[in-house]
Amino acid sequence: MKIAVLGAGGWGTTLAILLHQNGFDVTLWEFNTEYSKTLSEYRENFYYLPKIKIPQGIFITNDLEFAVQKKQLIIIATPTQFIRASLSPLENFDFKNSLVVSVSKGIENETFLLVSDILIDIFKKVKRENILCMSGPSHAEEVSRKIPTAVVCAGEELSNAKIIQKIFSNEYFRVYTNNDLTGTEVAGALKNVIAIAAGISDGAGFGDNTKAAIMTRGINEIMRLGLKLKAKRETFFGLAGIGDLIVTCSSVHSRNRSVGEQIGQGKKLKTILNEMKMVAEGVTTTKAAYELSKSLDIELPITHQVYKILFKDKDPLTATKILMKRNLKEEK
Repeated sequence: MKIAVLGAGGWGTTLAILLHQNGFDVTLWEFNTEYSKTLSEYRENFYYLPKIKIPQGIFITNDLEFAVQKKQLIIIATPTQFIRASLSPLENFDFKNSLVVSVSKGIENETFLLVSDILIDIFKKVKRENILCMSGPSHAEEVSRKIPTAVVCAGEELSNAKIIQKIFSNEYFRVYTNNDLTGTEVAGALKNVIAIAAGISDGAGFGDNTKAAIMTRGINEIMRLGLKLKAKRETFFGLAGIGDLIVTCSSVHSRNRSVGEQIGQGKKLKTILNEMKMVAEGVTTTKAAYELSKSLDIELPITHQVYKILFKDKDPLTATKILMKRNLKEEK
């Protein structure tokens, strides 16, 4: 099988290496022409995955159409908000005989589309049953060092998810399957918003009690949106849901938790983003989720307060008091 990985960030690079080690023919596409040359020459992703060597057997290119030609599997590892602009040149490419797996997590601003729906909107010649996503507690920094990791691959056609399961799985990377594409994508997107809230709690000096409450009520909030979009409840208690939420709210590798922590310490969002090399998907997802929840008329109280902290300069302590003083209710 020939595989293309579109997006040479930390995760895209890690998966390209993993697939190469699993014995597959892998092409890695990098959007930036000059950085593509750097990756090819030095075989190291200095910006996003330093000190991890890229095997010579992985072909690196800046030519998008060349990257996807005659590939049976295409991995989308481009940040969600850049997928449409980056991949629109492929709108008439024939994907009919290819599986397309997204490892990007987010909701597109303006359209409120999940990644699978963005891909269907862009690619005119792709079958919906051939679009899948892979998600779960899986930082590139750890997978690249072969730290044991488990994720889930979701697709509406379960037989396709099982194909991906076999392609990716090895002694340090274990893939489960489900057929809840929507729920898996919602969980992957919204956990980044909750991770920002957890980071704000850390930065503001709150304790373990606070973070535990944010995570527990956060998974309820994520599930509320997912169920509204016809997802399955059990998905949110699996790897894509509570599993990914735990690692993203807790890990030193979490960019979204880091953004929140710096906000909690008093730094401004613009300053934080200007200093970051990587993309914190949760920032743009917060805006999209806030607007989507209003259009669907559902309550996402943590998301709403994170939105106001990030985009309306609301004081985190004030936001916390508002959450704590909401109407008392039964836990469901």
